[in-house]
Amino acid sequence: MKTLIVHAHPEPKSLNSSLKDIAVSTLTAAGHEVQISDLYAMKWKAAVDAEDYGPDASIPLKVAADSGRAFDAGTLTPDVRAEQEKLLWADTIILQFPLWWYTMPAILKGWVDRVFTYRFAYGVGEHSDTKYGERFGEGTLAGRRALLSVTAGGPESHYTARGINGPIEDLLFPIQHGILYYPGIDVLPPFVLYGTDHTTDEDFPAIAQAWKQRLLTLESTEPIAFRRQNFGDYEIPSLWLKEGLEPAGRNGFGLHVRA
Repeated sequence: MKTLIVHAHPEPKSLNSSLKDIAVSTLTAAGHEVQISDLYAMKWKAAVDAEDYGPDASIPLKVAADSGRAFDAGTLTPDVRAEQEKLLWADTIILQFPLWWYTMPAILKGWVDRVFTYRFAYGVGEHSDTKYGERFGEGTLAGRRALLSVTAGGPESHYTARGINGPIEDLLFPIQHGILYYPGIDVLPPFVLYGTDHTTDEDFPAIAQAWKQRLLTLESTEPIAFRRQNFGDYEIPSLWLKEGLEPAGRNGFGLHVRA
């Protein structure tokens, strides 16, 4: 297995950094190849701008079209090209981050914004009356698997259907479905640690053991059963879920996961 770990926490002694280090040592000891993108250590540039696209940038800037032209021409900046090459190399991707303001840290979103360019992560495949591009189960990154490893400061009860923050599945849906599954990556159920604002040194051995166990089952874990776009569940081109496919009692984001 070849794993890319994309790590987003500014403190090298943080719990997130420790989880990243455990992932590296556990997977390496199991015979897997590992690459790391430690975004804060890399001083990753998070903001998209015209410099990303060199001579292929237009005036006014058109991010989608310009990123696609630069991708096709091979003129994306070296840092972006390097991350795209890592994604193509990997068969497994781990995103390691704290849940800040109900989503990923800005630097990690900036990694997505710059690396997941047009013609690489989207805007690929046939667009017709019967097929709306290769996405949501198809695409450049199909055949890969991804896992979110997330720390949340609040207790687990806050992240449930009746909890004040809402279900963790809903909070992570834009990342798991909208970012990872969109270009074809199968997404494994997340590894979430709750109450991490109050984690103590005494808690860490059990956390480390649970994380190691999860890492050693990456290849055998079934991915979340997101519905594929072009395989009969949705009307084309409206992309409405067909009548009668709603699992009983399920609505919202849950409609897009097969029963």
